Amino acid sequence: IGKDGNLLVRIASDDAQSRASQAIRDELGGSYVVALNQASTVPKWLQWVGAKPMFLGLDLRGGVHFLMQVDREAALAKRFEATAEDMRVQFRENRILFTSIEPAPGNRVVARLRPGQDLDKARQLLARDMPTYRIEALGDTITVAIPQAELDRMLTEAVQQNIGTINNRINELGVAEPIIQRQGADRVVVELPGVQDTAQAKRILGATATLEYRGVVEGNAVEARDNGLVPPEARLYNRKETGTDGKPMPILLNKRVIASGEQLQNATSFFDSQSGTPAVSVRLNSIGGQRMFDYSSANVGKPMAVVYIERIPEVKLVDGKEVRSTRIMEQVISVATIQGTLGRDFQTTGLESMKESADLALLLRAGALAAPMDFVDERTIGPSLGKENIERGLKAVAFSFLFALGFFLVYYRMFGLITSLALLINLLMVVALMSLLGFTLSLPGLAGIALTVGMSVDANVLINERIREELRAGMPPQSAIATGYEKATGTIADANLTAMLAGIALFAFGSGPLKGFAVALILGILTSMYTAVSVSRGIATLIYGGKRKLKSIAI
Repeated sequence: IGKDGNLLVRIASDDAQSRASQAIRDELGGSYVVALNQASTVPKWLQWVGAKPMFLGLDLRGGVHFLMQVDREAALAKRFEATAEDMRVQFRENRILFTSIEPAPGNRVVARLRPGQDLDKARQLLARDMPTYRIEALGDTITVAIPQAELDRMLTEAVQQNIGTINNRINELGVAEPIIQRQGADRVVVELPGVQDTAQAKRILGATATLEYRGVVEGNAVEARDNGLVPPEARLYNRKETGTDGKPMPILLNKRVIASGEQLQNATSFFDSQSGTPAVSVRLNSIGGQRMFDYSSANVGKPMAVVYIERIPEVKLVDGKEVRSTRIMEQVISVATIQGTLGRDFQTTGLESMKESADLALLLRAGALAAPMDFVDERTIGPSLGKENIERGLKAVAFSFLFALGFFLVYYRMFGLITSLALLINLLMVVALMSLLGFTLSLPGLAGIALTVGMSVDANVLINERIREELRAGMPPQSAIATGYEKATGTIADANLTAMLAGIALFAFGSGPLKGFAVALILGILTSMYTAVSVSRGIATLIYGGKRKLKSIAI
């Protein structure tokens, strides 16, 4: 049992691990998180020389498969709120007074102006900035309706942006060769090879944790909470601290966001010695930095709050059926007085632990999701299935090698043995290079390795047949060997170059399994050219070289 209250159980085999985890889940139910992890089995002598194990794909090693879906309602609500904020900014800058601007049912945002305001001017300002929206003015009310085509376009862009954000988060996790594909209009498939801790993966992938910087509105927040009388330009938030009544202390913050995680360029976690709490160092982009500069310049000596926002998916059983819902947690983690003008770089303190600050920095670096996503399907692919695939793949490679070995030994005799040694060295070099360069081996990769064995056979056949032709022409054996290798080298290079171009195209434009196949193919072509020309010639020179005169050779 660890210090953090987790129970760690070590099991010898993958199959026993899967069965044990299922038994524990059945016994404990959904109140506990049961996560599978894998410990390294690399021998100590291999670790001592600095060697690393080869990464295996989802089909060989196992891993997790997620099907994620964009929450349409949350995505559109976020867009409507952004449209309402744009309208507020536009009216303030042009001194048009309003009582409220809020999203309304029917894909609309409704603005209610104060009596005596220029309604036509307000409508023209909005029409200039929102040309694709339908804008109607009646009395003191302006209604902005967003067409369905525009909403569909927003959803499509949100899915594309989420794919990029998920990819960034996976890169931060260090997963090798992940598969991220769009499925349908609003779904994304994510496959993570080697990841057995589904709880960690879900928390990082689906989290929408971000920060918002807002100005503090003067007023009695406790009365506003108890009476429900919140100023129109403000929103009521809770602080981390609790009051004398045991309830979280309320605070009034401006509806207008100064800067958010979407304008962030970099974030790093550290421990702040002055405040004595974990913190995150933040660097904004030029737009966010300019907004922070403008606000802080005009509000020196006034407080500014940092709001931590996290969207937590929940699953409840209602009448025996799973009902998915979402709980949004918004909490003010820090309130500080602006001492001077702020720019692009500043710090956020007041976090609970170093783990919380590290996770928040990771999410901020990877970027905020453009729209919240829910996990529709989740599958853990056990390593036992991968073990069977590995055995079949290795068997296919072994049989392809044995068939080539038998053919060469019968047809080319001694040079068949030379060729077989070169093929074996070729296989070892391909696997060694893939491991050294950190590429992931998958079933398509094993197919690529088997294919390179066949292509290496072609190169050796060209060399052996060229040597035979020189012997038939009456050339001495040693000269025939040298001439055969020299004349066949150009042909081998030309033949392999076209195959390598095809492999490069697969790697550049393919994804997932295609890339795995392309990597094995490209490396196999390079090593087969080297072993067929240089390695086999070296072995032949070692056997038939020297000053002795040969009357014949076994070929």
